[in-house]
Amino acid sequence: MINDSLSDMITRIRNAHLVQKQDVFIPTTKMNLKVAELLQQEGFIQSFEEMDTNHIRIALRYKENKAKPYITKLIRVSKPGLRVYTNKNEIPKVLGGIGIALISTSQGIMTDRQARMENIGGEVLCYVW
Repeated sequence: MINDSLSDMITRIRNAHLVQKQDVFIPTTKMNLKVAELLQQEGFIQSFEEMDTNHIRIALRYKENKAKPYITKLIRVSKPGLRVYTNKNEIPKVLGGIGIALISTSQGIMTDRQARMENIGGEVLCYVW
């Protein structure tokens, strides 16, 4: 049983990039679906689809030579042992706005840009660039 499904998702994506796989399968949770949706909207992955009630297939995106993935770094910030929260005035910018921070707010999971526009803070889940 997996206690931290987001960390498991991040590790599976990182490992799939290391061996240059095209697809990666992750367990289905509401959080994983929303994170996959945001990664697709921001252009870090090609697509995702819910295969059945247990798995999501994520099609990874690579640059033209298929050797370099679009996701350079994927870092889990808030962990089950140490939660990291931010208020609306201190939402982090990842690499000066090149990357994104995924934030869990009272309005749902959103990117740092969306959270600034909505003027709300929350738990910083991960950084992607």
